[in-house]
Amino acid sequence: MCGRFSLTLNAEQIESRFGVSVPQSYRPRYNIAPTQEILALISEGQSRILQNLRWGLIPHWAKDSKIAQKLINARAETLWEKPSFRDAVRRRRCLIIADGFYEWRQTPQGKKIPVYVRLKSKEPFGFAGLWETWQSPDGQTLKTCTIITTEPNELIKPIHNRMPVIVPRDLEELWLDPSPKARAELERVLRPYHAEELELFDVSSAVNSPTNDGPECVQPSHN
Repeated sequence: MCGRFSLTLNAEQIESRFGVSVPQSYRPRYNIAPTQEILALISEGQSRILQNLRWGLIPHWAKDSKIAQKLINARAETLWEKPSFRDAVRRRRCLIIADGFYEWRQTPQGKKIPVYVRLKSKEPFGFAGLWETWQSPDGQTLKTCTIITTEPNELIKPIHNRMPVIVPRDLEELWLDPSPKARAELERVLRPYHAEELELFDVSSAVNSPTNDGPECVQPSHN
């Protein structure tokens, strides 16, 4: 599962990494939670654009937006079978821009300690995501997304049995290409990220509440 992440870099750093303009509304975030707007790179024709999407997928056929609460993540292993995801994985793939994510490890005493995971290079990266456009009964249009998860790598395995899919840089174009792809092609992307390129450390319990969204959330804890 991936239930919280961060994107703390400035617009120039993101634009330099992905080669596209960042929306003017962008601001760094330290504790991004479901139902909030998140920055995603999508294909529009032959172009790539960064858009704000709401985290929590609402399939185009859904009658009620409440389904989004159950669809903040999608399991890589069942994307092609699940009605909520099988259309989107063929045509509407995206990169959800981040520079770190949180998990919670359990101590022998049963306490849950928040852990922050990022690239050792501290660069931004893209989670593999799916997106949809949904029309509400009253005519409102919402663009929503979900983050794909897979089995954990050796770094994450002691903490959690799932991890978000981080798309390797050399496979980003494959994932973003809006043309239909064979399942075997896309499954090259949907693998645990290289453990040796990641680092993790305990952080403050401030991240436990989504109302806290400042630099203290990503500071190493010395408790």
